[in-house]
Formats: sequence, C-alpha cells, structure tokens
Amino acid sequence: MEYTTLGTTDIRISKLCVGAMSFGQAGTMHDWTLDAAQSQAVIAHALDLGINFFDTANVYSAGTSEQYLGAAIRQLVPRDQVVLASKVYFNPGRLSRAAINREIDGTLKRLGTDYLDLYIIHRFDYETPIEETMEALNDLVVAGKVRALGASAMYGYQFYNMQLAARDHGWAPFVAMENHYNLLYREDERELIPLCQQLGVSLMPYSPLASGRLARPHWDANTKRSQTDRVAAGKYDHTKEADLRIAQRVHELATKYDATMAQVSLAWQWAKGVAAPIVGATKAKYLTDAAGAFAVQLTPDDITYLEEAYLPHKVVGAIDHNPADGVVLLDADKKA
Repeated sequence: MEYTTLGTTDIRISKLCVGAMSFGQAGTMHDWTLDAAQSQAVIAHALDLGINFFDTANVYSAGTSEQYLGAAIRQLVPRDQVVLASKVYFNPGRLSRAAINREIDGTLKRLGTDYLDLYIIHRFDYETPIEETMEALNDLVVAGKVRALGASAMYGYQFYNMQLAARDHGWAPFVAMENHYNLLYREDERELIPLCQQLGVSLMPYSPLASGRLARPHWDANTKRSQTDRVAAGKYDHTKEADLRIAQRVHELATKYDATMAQVSLAWQWAKGVAAPIVGATKAKYLTDAAGAFAVQLTPDDITYLEEAYLPHKVVGAIDHNPADGVVLLDADKKA
C-alpha cells in the first residue's frame, strides 16, 4: 500500500479509500448493499491490505452504513489507526448551523467514536449563507469533533467562494474534494480540479471506475447491482456509445500490461494527481484487484491514448439547486 497526506494536514491516508456506500441494510437506499457481517469481512480485508481510509455519509442506507463501519472498526483496529470520513447535506436543514450540529452528533453516535477525521459537505447548499456553514464547520474543528474538512461535487466558483469565506474569517478551510471523476467523466478538469491543485486540496474522487464500466470489457454485468443500480444507469448509460470507445482502450492497455481494467483506470487517476480514489467494493477480491494498481505505470502516450476519445458530457455531480426534501439518489434513471 502507498500513502500520502490529506491536503495541508498531517493526516496520513492510504492512496485507496474504501467507499462505504456498499455497506448497510439492503432496501433502505440500494438493494445490493452488504449486511453487517459481510461489511466487516470487506473492511477486515481492506485493513489487511494496508488501507486505512474509509468514507461514508449520514444518509447511506439510512445511517446503517455508518453503524456497520463503526462497529467493524471498533472490533478490528485501534481508532487512531484509521481515517474516517463522513458527509452532511441530504438531511433536514441541509448545511445550516443547526443541521450541522445535529448531524455530526448523529454521525459520531452511529460510528461509535468521539471524533471524525474528515467531515465533508455532500453538496453545495443554495439556501444557507456560506458564512453560516463555514463558521459552523469551523466550530466543530475547534471543539475537537472533527479534525479536517472537505467538500464534495460542486461548481468551482462555489468551492472557491467557500474557501474565501474561511480564509477571510480565519476559519478552517477545506483540505479535500470528493468529486465525480473518472475516464468517462472529466468535466471537473475545466475548473474545479485545477482550483483544488492550486489550493493544495487533495482529490478523492468517487466513482473512479464509473460503477464498473471501466472495470470490465462489456458495458453491463450480470450482477444484482448492475441490474438494480438506477443511479449508475442515470450517470453513464446515456453516453454509452461514446464511452464504450474509452472502455475498450482501457481494455487494450490492460492486456498490454497484463493488468486488469480496474488497475489501469486507477493508475490513470494517480497519474492525474489524485490522492485517493474511493473504491466501493461488495467483494473483498475487488479491493485486492485495486491494490494491484500500484504496479501499473502508465506512460505519457498511454495517458494520451486513454483521454483522446473523450467527448464533453453533461454535468453529473454538481447541482444547480437544492433537491426536494427527502431526495438522496440524484441522477437516477427513473425508467426502471
């Protein structure tokens, strides 16, 4: 396993992060999530591989993702040997002071810990003043409930304005960005990613394998997740014809390097300056595969070959308004 530091902090993270959306009571959010015992087995394997970085959210599987992750960590490893991240936004009050204070306490209780290493705002809140949000987050850092702050999918100008508010008031800034980024979706290369690099903010993209579409030579898979994950379908299936060309190039390079497609896709992320792509795994073997990506070294010509077939996509991740109350699954294909 390889390691780096999170943003400008001294928090040491593995260069792979386990996404805990895969953990939780099935049917409360997705139909394909793992139960508590299955989740613990995957988490144990991650730790065996040297992965110390885990990302969840208050709304994943109605809070059971945090519960399963926290219970497993307490049984398997000392708390100070792992980096736990969770998120806030898809909840009543969004990013208001009252909501942030309420939600962090709920997250800590479900995880069974008295502090969070990284607290991430899940989206930009169009209703709460930026200053209110940033001050409330800073207060959590001052109180010791949170070690560092991060943001997730949003527009570059929004992220910059929030960083300015933190700078102007002497508040804790964001040190991590969890955005939507992979070989099939590169829209953030226009503004958000260069901004993060300029500000020393670590990139920890979600969906680095495009929900499996960058990990197999065929578009669909005969799995429960592939058949029921309408969010993934909404993100990727509308551009299937164009994106298949890129996936085929990943397959070609995987054959060339005697690697898997997932390994080539992850190696591309690190070559682009990503700190820790978030890998969601419903089977331990997927994490073993991901860890093998460190052995793949792509050349500049490889990078060009993978990227040159890309065509602009509609924005998927950042939102232009707050969704209706209770909506958690954005971008879902409603035709299922």
